[in-house]
Amino acid sequence: MNKNQNDPIDKNSVDVAKHQTTEAQTNSDENNSSVDPTAGNIIKLFLVLAVLAALTTGFGKPSESAIVEGTFAIAIHGGAGGRRSLVDEEANVVRETAIKEALEKGQSILAEGGTALDAVEQVIMLLENDPNFNAGKGAVFNAAGGHELDASIMDGQSKSCGAVAGVKTVKNPIGLARLVMTETRHVLLSSDGAETFAEEQDVEQVSNDYFSTPRSKARWELYNERLKSKKVGRLNNQSIDTQSNIVQAKLALMGTVGCVALDTHGNLAAGTSTGGMTNKKYGRVGDSPVVGAGTYADNGTCAVSGTGIGEQYIRNAVAYDVSAQMKYKQSSLQEAIDDNLNNRLEENDGGLIAVDREGNIATGTNTAGMIRGVANSDGLFEVSW
Repeated sequence: MNKNQNDPIDKNSVDVAKHQTTEAQTNSDENNSSVDPTAGNIIKLFLVLAVLAALTTGFGKPSESAIVEGTFAIAIHGGAGGRRSLVDEEANVVRETAIKEALEKGQSILAEGGTALDAVEQVIMLLENDPNFNAGKGAVFNAAGGHELDASIMDGQSKSCGAVAGVKTVKNPIGLARLVMTETRHVLLSSDGAETFAEEQDVEQVSNDYFSTPRSKARWELYNERLKSKKVGRLNNQSIDTQSNIVQAKLALMGTVGCVALDTHGNLAAGTSTGGMTNKKYGRVGDSPVVGAGTYADNGTCAVSGTGIGEQYIRNAVAYDVSAQMKYKQSSLQEAIDDNLNNRLEENDGGLIAVDREGNIATGTNTAGMIRGVANSDGLFEVSW
């Protein structure tokens, strides 16, 4: 799947550099008797540096020719969570089918020359409309017994981005996030302000109970039951007590959704959407609408989407750090993903998906499982945990 990430050497640049070096050396020999020895050494050093400059491009940055025209790649996730084996097969099949259909949608858009932004938005919208994920319909309950949704999207070409937080009636938060990016001078709108903006943009709105599902309600009720008995631990797949391990894992499988893509035009995009954490305090905002924490895209490096304990992703600026490690440390995409999951985040904090500017895809999680799908222009198409 991975392509050669070494910088290609421009043969024409090498030939020119060699010619210039030979010519300069000839001139230097002809005038050697009149040149001061110190000056001669300086000239030789300059020529060596000139040749080295001709052989390199951008100090570790991939050259433009590294991008193959027509290449596309896409990765999606349905949230990091419990082990697949802890849930009945029927539920697994439903979730895997949804991821597969979303992946097919994104693949189709990119294969037909569509933009990474369109692929990301439309893939996430499909998952927001599916009650089996914690985004849009199916969102978890907050402490007040309602739903507050967050989302963000970012364009790697221009670094433009948009996000919404704490929306209660917007059917598809990812769509509103994109409108924040394209129709305002802001990055993030929250709560009542975001709702007003949605009305102004004629975005589809629904009653708050539209987002409720029996599964998300059961998880909320279980949490409150354990809260009363003072047996509550950290949320999102960390066991509350020995007796509830399996039940908690089953209810924790729904998750945040995200998508990253590289289109055939060489542009990257990323997006993430979530209902947050079960029983979160009203007004709590996690990493999903925070650009640089749960979502990031830069054409010079990669596009990233995260899922997990939002506070941890915010503290560590995880999505941005993946890009920064590639840019400043020259890490590979997978190395940057692994470093964040293994060294910067704690066990069971979450997972990541990413695609870089050359079409390499990397995924990972430090939880028991993360349903994900990957596809590219080379024929890769895979859904896994």
